[in-house]
Amino acid sequence: MSEKSSSSGSDEDVDPESGQPVEFGGVLSKWTNYIHGWQDRWVVLKNNTLSYYKSEDEREYGCRGSLCLSKAVITPHEFDECRFDISVNDSVWYLRAEDPEHRLQWIESIELHKAESGYGSETSLRRHGSMLSLTSAASALSSTSTSSFKKGHRLREKLAEMETFRDILCRQVDTLQKYFDSCADALSKDEFQRDRVEEDEDDFPTTTRPDGEYNHNNNGSKEKLFSPASPKGMNGIDFKGEAITFKATTAGILSTLSHCIELMVKREDSWQKRLDKELEKRRRVEDAYKSAMNELKKKSHYGGPDYEEGPNSLINEDEFFDAVEAALDRQDKIEEQSQSEKVRIPRLTPVPPGDAYSTIGTHRFANKPHSHSSSLSSVELVSASDDIHRFSAQVEEMVQNHMTYSLQDVGGDANWQLVIEEGEMKVYRREVEENGIVLDPLKATHAVKGVTGHEVCHYFWDTAVRLDWETTIENFNVVETLSDNAVIVYQTHKRVWPASQRDVLYLSAIRKILATNENDPDTWLVCNFSVDHDNALPTNRCVRAKINVAMICQTLVSPPEGDKEISRDNILCKITYVANVNPGGWAPASVLRAVAKREYPKFLKRFTSYVQEKTAGKPILF
Repeated sequence: MSEKSSSSGSDEDVDPESGQPVEFGGVLSKWTNYIHGWQDRWVVLKNNTLSYYKSEDEREYGCRGSLCLSKAVITPHEFDECRFDISVNDSVWYLRAEDPEHRLQWIESIELHKAESGYGSETSLRRHGSMLSLTSAASALSSTSTSSFKKGHRLREKLAEMETFRDILCRQVDTLQKYFDSCADALSKDEFQRDRVEEDEDDFPTTTRPDGEYNHNNNGSKEKLFSPASPKGMNGIDFKGEAITFKATTAGILSTLSHCIELMVKREDSWQKRLDKELEKRRRVEDAYKSAMNELKKKSHYGGPDYEEGPNSLINEDEFFDAVEAALDRQDKIEEQSQSEKVRIPRLTPVPPGDAYSTIGTHRFANKPHSHSSSLSSVELVSASDDIHRFSAQVEEMVQNHMTYSLQDVGGDANWQLVIEEGEMKVYRREVEENGIVLDPLKATHAVKGVTGHEVCHYFWDTAVRLDWETTIENFNVVETLSDNAVIVYQTHKRVWPASQRDVLYLSAIRKILATNENDPDTWLVCNFSVDHDNALPTNRCVRAKINVAMICQTLVSPPEGDKEISRDNILCKITYVANVNPGGWAPASVLRAVAKREYPKFLKRFTSYVQEKTAGKPILF
């Protein structure tokens, strides 16, 4: 399945004004349903929302769906390197990028949008403010409190009290420090003065001086010379009161701290209990998930692309077979309804015994000019020398192999098993497997009355009428025309869920092989075999199948009575159809064999009936 991815922005680009990543868009393949599978969609990532449109040109008509990424879970796929799933509740988007690099780019862009939208990123913490810092919560309590702190309201009050206590305590410490410093200065000054008095006491009379200093009196005793030490400016301070207040403030801080610790311990216990409950819930959910996954693997669920074809498919072989059978039945019903409106010719007329017919070379009509239908372009005699192109040697080798081995009788070959026998039609199969992939060669023989080998091969080869009879093709186109008788065709087949859709690129050539014995009929052959071409490279949307198919036809004639001309009642076409197909990918062997057994006979009947219908009443083309 093919995916493309382009972006209108980079996952590193961020809008400088809003801080949000710019729009990111591109093409991703999105799983739609089991009829259409993966489809390219234009996906846009913007404003934490993932939206998708059918195409970029249809954006103006509105999106077809969107997901909010706030709670989205992005899951890279375990096996597919290009796929990732986005789930929100019960809604799941299955997406595929072009390659693993684009997938990584998309996942990183989505995660970036989720983060920048305010869910779990560092920028979101900066945007909403850190509410877990005690310092900021205390220092800016009045302006930064948020509703998320309602459960811790009492703790905030205590923190505010501690802030007030801190301011008071700081002022008290400053006041007491100033008092202590003044006392220390006054004490130093007093000691200095006393030292001077002691040095000069013998030189001065004992008298009292007006300034209050001490003098020696006549009795030889000292009198007070200085007034008591009194710190300057500190006379109004009640030291004892300040000390009591300081003690009270300190006690208040210790009490508040104790209360805060108690609250936090209780909070821790509460959170621990909640954590234990969440862990228990998680354990139960994980057990339920494991149980649900085990049950899911036992049941038939077709809810996502994981149930489609592949070695890691979750659907078992029986359910795979049932799903394919149901899908094929639906296609048959649709085909029958479309054909019921058309006039169908009668079923194939039983073929008379083989000895009633002879080769066309033994009848006189063989020498007459051939008539050509106006609606049926004749392919002239083709030889290897007339059909020259770069694949000519390969075509010649394929033709020779088919003429040598495909026409061999299979009746006595023990390797071929007869699996279908309906009237003249017999289908044989040889069971071959390689690396678990069924490569069973198939061979079918059939006899159709009223048509020639040229006509059968023409309608089988002509791409202009391919869709008229081939109901399994979804679309096809001619990649290159090599010559008038050789083309390279690319076609995709309708998907039969849960098998993956297949595509085929092959060369188709038509050739007339002249008989070497006059008693043998001429042979018309169409061979289709896989080739490579630069204009139709394999994609991830389809599984590329390889084919080697041949439609080999010979015309037998039953001589008419008397002089009557040959009519369509006198001709019989012997068909040998061989198919060697490598389906690619993976599917159960039993399913592939069952589908081949069912579809090949239907294909032959449908195609030969179409040829009979198109040639009825028209001139015979030998």
